[in-house]
Amino acid sequence: MKESILDVLLYLFEHYFATDAYAPTDPDLTAAEGPLVKELAQAGFSPAEIGKAFDWLDALARQRPAAAPAHAPGPVRVLHAAEAAKLTREAGGFLLFLEQHGILTADQRELVLDRAMALDQDEIDLDDLKWVVLMVLFDQPGSEAAYAWMETQMFLDEPEPVH
Repeated sequence: MKESILDVLLYLFEHYFATDAYAPTDPDLTAAEGPLVKELAQAGFSPAEIGKAFDWLDALARQRPAAAPAHAPGPVRVLHAAEAAKLTREAGGFLLFLEQHGILTADQRELVLDRAMALDQDEIDLDDLKWVVLMVLFDQPGSEAAYAWMETQMFLDEPEPVH
């Protein structure tokens, strides 16, 4: 069985978010006997991980702002000890890069950190963080350009260099 919340989220993202097949947080689909829950179980995910993934998505939806504010450079965010322990150095550096280059606003950075910390993993590496950023940007109104840039970083053979 696949045992990671992130695995469930990636499955949902690849099969439903990206194709707009249907909303994976629709109560009719995500009920214990709903078709989406059944499909995830058939794909090998445990009921506990499926439930945690839907809770993760619900928390993301509750924190969605009306629109992404304009990027205004501000002070550098120092990671809390728990955040620094969970994020690899490469992932933390990439998060800083995204904010400094206007891909993420300060509010979006906080949302990414919140959702990364909510994953049931001991460590969040760069690839895991990129997926969290992509899912957060997908959910943010007015972040289409940032999402498109992030998508190129994820799926192109030669992504734009990170300086």
